Amino acid sequence: MFVRKQTGTLMKNVFAHRGISTLAPENTLAAFSKCKEYGIKWIECDVDILADGTVVVSHDDTLDRCTDRSGSLYELTHADLASIDAGSWFHDDFIGEPIPTFEQLIELVNQHELNINVEIKSCTAGWEMTDKLLTTVISTLEKLDAGRELIVSSFNHLALAEFKRRRPQTAVACLFESANLWDDWESILQACEAEYIHPEDKNLTQAMIKQFKAAGYKINVYTVNDLARANQLFNWGVDGVFTDIAHRFPSKYKQR
Repeated sequence: MFVRKQTGTLMKNVFAHRGISTLAPENTLAAFSKCKEYGIKWIECDVDILADGTVVVSHDDTLDRCTDRSGSLYELTHADLASIDAGSWFHDDFIGEPIPTFEQLIELVNQHELNINVEIKSCTAGWEMTDKLLTTVISTLEKLDAGRELIVSSFNHLALAEFKRRRPQTAVACLFESANLWDDWESILQACEAEYIHPEDKNLTQAMIKQFKAAGYKINVYTVNDLARANQLFNWGVDGVFTDIAHRFPSKYKQR
């Protein structure tokens, strides 16, 4: 049985989910830049891959929801990014905001001295593209400053296990929706050699959190946009919450 022992004082971390995505368009440099302004030390981002192997920061594998274009990420190349507006849908202040590359985000993380949770998307273009995504993410992470904390997570547990095999020094987290958080959760975490479990907030109970803790795992919960619920979860022993309203959390959760 694999058990991840925990030591030291329990930290209560607030992760800016896709940046501060209620103040700026999600997964853009503008949204991540606001974290420094509001004293948020952890960000969460999603990464996927273009046809030419460029890794970009995007939750969806299509452009339709968060840009002025329609179509698949997997049909684009780096050269296409300059003509795509990922900000005007949100507010006039962000007209022309681009889809960032993962390299650009790492530069910002280093510059603003942030910590980062990178969610590797379940690449729907097949395993060959998933393999390229993993390879490029790993090479780009080499540019992350040594002082930055890092977690890599995914709903695709096969991809996450392969990432851990290739980069064992990085802490990884298995993501679960409440609908598929079945009794075999610990076997999945063991197979991925995970240090964290990232469960959905929906239907999450104190008893479940006690189970995760008893097995030795750290817990970050998504997506928590209610301050009272976040407080309850922290009192139950979770280590962190992902939220779209990181700027509204009180100062005890922020960098001094």
